[in-house]
Amino acid sequence: MSLTISDDLVKASGLSERELFLEIVLMLFRQEKISLGKASELMGLHRMQFQKLLADRDICVHYDVAEFQEDLKAL
Repeated sequence: MSLTISDDLVKASGLSERELFLEIVLMLFRQEKISLGKASELMGLHRMQFQKLLADRDICVHYDVAEFQEDLKAL
């Protein structure tokens, strides 16, 4: 599924398309609708880069047991 955001909304926000997309991803992350891994993937960032972005904005990282187990498998 694709989401189309009107040019009017992008202009009204005063943000670039990427910045607006970032704000949407951050909102979903804060609401625990998407995981850290999914948010990083959507933004095309390494997980550590996304965590740095969160820290710069004083946003707490949600880290649950499932994500911990995923990290263990990756190691």
